[in-house]
Amino acid sequence: MRTAYSVETVRAAERALMARLPEGALMQRAAAGLAAACADLLGRVYGSRVVLLVGSGDNGGDALYAGARLARRGAGVTAVLLAPGRAHAGGLDALRRAGGRVTGADDAEGPIARADLVMDGIVGIGGKGGLRPDAERLVGLADRSRAAVVAVDLPSGVEADTGEVRGAAVRADLTVTFGTYKPGLLVDPAREYAGIVRLVDIGLELPGEAELEALQHADVARLLPSPAAESDKYRRGVVGIAAGSARYPGAAVLAVSGALRGGAGAVRYVGPAGDAVIARFPETLVSDAGPARAGRVQAWVVGPGAGDDAATVAEVLAADVPVLLDADGLRLAERDAVRGRTAPTLMTPHAGEAAALLGVRREEVEGARLAAARELAAAYRATVLLKGSTTLVADDGGGAVRVNATGTPWLATAGSGDVLSGLAGSLLAAGLAARDAGSAAAHLHGLAGRFAADGAPAGAHDVAALIPEAWRDVYH
Repeated sequence: MRTAYSVETVRAAERALMARLPEGALMQRAAAGLAAACADLLGRVYGSRVVLLVGSGDNGGDALYAGARLARRGAGVTAVLLAPGRAHAGGLDALRRAGGRVTGADDAEGPIARADLVMDGIVGIGGKGGLRPDAERLVGLADRSRAAVVAVDLPSGVEADTGEVRGAAVRADLTVTFGTYKPGLLVDPAREYAGIVRLVDIGLELPGEAELEALQHADVARLLPSPAAESDKYRRGVVGIAAGSARYPGAAVLAVSGALRGGAGAVRYVGPAGDAVIARFPETLVSDAGPARAGRVQAWVVGPGAGDDAATVAEVLAADVPVLLDADGLRLAERDAVRGRTAPTLMTPHAGEAAALLGVRREEVEGARLAAARELAAAYRATVLLKGSTTLVADDGGGAVRVNATGTPWLATAGSGDVLSGLAGSLLAAGLAARDAGSAAAHLHGLAGRFAADGAPAGAHDVAALIPEAWRDVYH
């Protein structure tokens, strides 16, 4: 599992470690890892041209010491100082002794244009509010150059704790981060600025409670249900799907397709699209008697393609089993009905739906996804799966937010969310907690999307068909 910690936690851990180490030792550890990562990216250090964009803080010091290491290996290194009087003195001295050059921002255009690698040491993890004009100009020069851009700890201009980007920011090819991941490296929109992220261990001792968790294959494998010898379809769980309408029968079919591949033993369908569901999936248990009389289930999925059927949404929310609320169900559900539930609720909005529920503009949710997921979970006393290029799963009780990035932009296709809802609902019925069901479903759904697309467009039905392959991939 990858974990990300807040700036405050990281700084406390750094202070504790520095108190036990010789002065400057921690920065030297970071610089050694940074220089090694840059050398790997360059391939051949001797004769390469490296430009350091150096701010006034320790981030600039890391860049200067790393630059000195590269200079000693034969690279031509030029440090561009944004605040010449406040650059890290020890790092600056080390670079000069190694043969590096130092210049001001006004003379940076030529060195950057000729550079093979530009190292971003402008602002550290405490930076907020975008870049100042002098730094923005240098970043623009780097963007227009042929150089690879390496960010030190975090791309300058992105906010470490929130993943927000409030103005101009560095777009890195590689980010070398120290001690632990920072939330902004794992959450969009900041994540897309980070490029490939390489973690350098500098010996930090961090507490158990992280801000973010990113599940890996092994973590998901431990969560997924596996039938035992004595299992039957009812012991494995039954998921109910209340979805679709005369106008949107396909939503019901797609939700059922995800549910059938999600680990539960059986799928009950309730709604007006029964004929379409049976024609495609004859193993489905179909009822037209309404949710309360459909038969026993261990979880419900309600909302995909439901149109204006508020009565069915209300009936499902009244059930004393876990409920996944998606699509039209999010719009039709009474807030108090969700807040008053005693059984778990998993809400699965995209940014537009989350914005409508929070009463804000979509752009506000997209710009501050972590805050939006947490706020929505608290407001509805539910677990929230906020869909997007990085999917977030937040519990109403706080704690670490789960983040998933296994998906692909090709998943932005009609019906993909319906498949995800069925899959997550089936995991709920199989006994997973809402946070685990949402996290595991997002991981599998993203993998299935990658397998289905393979660099080309894919439909939602293609994604559903490859969930078993994603499941097997998690175990191998």
